[in-house]
Amino acid sequence: MATQTTSAAGATATKPATRPANRVGTKSRRGFAAMSPETQRRIASEGGKASHASGRGHRFSAEEARDAGRKGGLVSRRGKAASTK
Repeated sequence: MATQTTSAAGATATKPATRPANRVGTKSRRGFAAMSPETQRRIASEGGKASHASGRGHRFSAEEARDAGRKGGLVSRRGKAASTK
């Protein structure tokens, strides 16, 4: 490791750390993560209502929901055969 020295003092100059190096698990919560679950639910509900009111919302029929669940199950297994017990 090379260190930078100042010509006048001869002391090693270190770059000031803007963040601690060991921040694992101590991230600050911002945005939705900082809100209470009730507030998150209220805001998400307002977005869903606005989407349906503008005509862009979609409601799954029973058949569409069944197909979506089947596709998700196939992807999560990544082609592995279903185990029978």
